[in-house]
Amino acid sequence: MATKIFVDLLVSNLNLKLFAALGCGLMAGVFFAFSTFVMSALARLKPSQGIAAMQSMNITAINPWFMTAFFGTAAVCIFLAISSLFKWHQPGAAYLLVGSLLYLVGAVLVTVVFNVPLNNALAVVDPGSTDGANLWSTYFTNWTNWNHVRTAAALAAAASFTIALSY
Repeated sequence: MATKIFVDLLVSNLNLKLFAALGCGLMAGVFFAFSTFVMSALARLKPSQGIAAMQSMNITAINPWFMTAFFGTAAVCIFLAISSLFKWHQPGAAYLLVGSLLYLVGAVLVTVVFNVPLNNALAVVDPGSTDGANLWSTYFTNWTNWNHVRTAAALAAAASFTIALSY
């Protein structure tokens, strides 16, 4: 009986590490797409068109698939971070903690503290207004810079979890 419980815990922990690695990698890919071509494409549009397109993307991003990937990965990271502290003596625990912190701070916290407030400010402007055009220039630069941070953090987290899988 004790062996079965141990095997079940081991397998579930392995599954959580894999889910975290895949979730972080998936989110890194989403952020990477925005950093490498989506925002550049929006910059080529007239400000009113870029604003309208980004407003639309921000609305459609709030869907069960994206939210599950983003916050589901965060939930697993919280569990793995806490778990790693209780299993600190085990090989790979540091990679679990580092990966969790990278994703939670570099992707989730940055999103909540920087990207979402920028999105909220953009959501209330009229795309064709002077205020909208003025906001767009600062929004575009700030949002993209913070998105680069999210991309790097999520990718590094995925790498850390991938290393942890080998232990």
